[in-house]
Amino acid sequence: MTAFCHPEERTQCASRRGQGARPCSGRESGRSDVENRERSATMMPAVPTLRRSHAAFVYVTIFLDMLAFGIIGPILPKLVETLAHTGIARAALIVGIFGVAWAIMQFFCAPIFGLLSDRIGRRPLILFSNIGTAVDYAIMALAPSIGWLFIGRVLSGATTASTTVAMAYIADSTKPEERAKAFGMVGAAFGLGFIVGPAIGGYLGAFDPRLPFWVAAFFGLINFAYGWFVLPESLAPQYRSDRMDWRKANPLGSLTFLRSQKKLFGLSSIFLFTHLAHEIFPYVWVLYCMAAFSWSSTQIGGTLALVGIVSALSSMVLVSPAVQRFGERRTLIGGLAFATMAYVLFAQYQNGPLFLIGILVSGFSIYAAPLQAIMTKRVGPSHQGELQGAISAVRGLMMIAGPPLYTALFWFVTGPYKDRGLLGTPWLFAAVLTAIAIPVALRATHRMDPE
Repeated sequence: MTAFCHPEERTQCASRRGQGARPCSGRESGRSDVENRERSATMMPAVPTLRRSHAAFVYVTIFLDMLAFGIIGPILPKLVETLAHTGIARAALIVGIFGVAWAIMQFFCAPIFGLLSDRIGRRPLILFSNIGTAVDYAIMALAPSIGWLFIGRVLSGATTASTTVAMAYIADSTKPEERAKAFGMVGAAFGLGFIVGPAIGGYLGAFDPRLPFWVAAFFGLINFAYGWFVLPESLAPQYRSDRMDWRKANPLGSLTFLRSQKKLFGLSSIFLFTHLAHEIFPYVWVLYCMAAFSWSSTQIGGTLALVGIVSALSSMVLVSPAVQRFGERRTLIGGLAFATMAYVLFAQYQNGPLFLIGILVSGFSIYAAPLQAIMTKRVGPSHQGELQGAISAVRGLMMIAGPPLYTALFWFVTGPYKDRGLLGTPWLFAAVLTAIAIPVALRATHRMDPE
């Protein structure tokens, strides 16, 4: 892997560069991979200028990925029901299988995309994702059977894994002190995609259940054409890895990478706890609102829209001022504390107003952006893709574990123990997971430089 010269190696390395050689590697100087990453992280290269159009493209790419993901949500069950010639109960089971398959593809493909982007650069993979998204959704739009629809969904999970590369592009192209703000904008793109996607999908699906797929494919094609002309490469050739290490291009290899440094492993544990907690939203929210408050589908849809709006606004408006005022470490810990409080408020199943207050409190749970920023400072540019791939693998693993965990827990409190007043237990479980992340964060960041 490519590294950066230590001070005592600069003279020799400068001479070698004058002869057209690549920068010194850790292996050449006898250093371990861990020492190599630590040195490269502390000697960052000059950051290339990120124009607004370049940043906008990356944000739009992530937004369109989430838009395409959300746009088919309202109409996928109906299309499955039609193609499978079955009722809504079996269609729901098939949709669940589709969701698990999508998450599995994310789990396995994200590390590959991350490592490959360290080897060949970010731009080719981002553009590949754009055109791949267009092809995936065109396949689903034309699907004559449930099998073809499944193939399109699996391919969608693979190409959407390039969000890993988009995050690495942001890390490459922003100064370390500005990364929290940039990752906050990424969070806003996620939130807006989840807000707008289902609304567009529901509207278009009323005309034709296949129309949302065509629209998603069109967005992917337009984004590819735009990126082909405006998006530069963010990872300079001299900072790319020398070879593709396929032993690391898998989820287990990613976990090994995260364990290679104590601080990196501790910070990645925060991702594990918080992502597992966050998986409660897609699988429990609707069922919980129906069981606890007897709200209509319109009311529940309104609460979900409010969650997305609050999340997007907080990512755009709060992250940068909070990091500037309190620093990344305290913003991270404070965000985890607010997230814990929000989950506790969501557990108040006998009090609708407190549940709604929980949505507003969740807007202050801005821990993800500073956590990403802190982790990117622990590795050099040659490992940003590998880092983001590893983070995405953790996220994918939690996306696989979340559905059976939370649906089983909700069944438990609404079935065998229905009369024991335990309806809020899933939310309290999520609160405990997030609360555990707080001392982990305190320990993993306690030696950070004063901000």
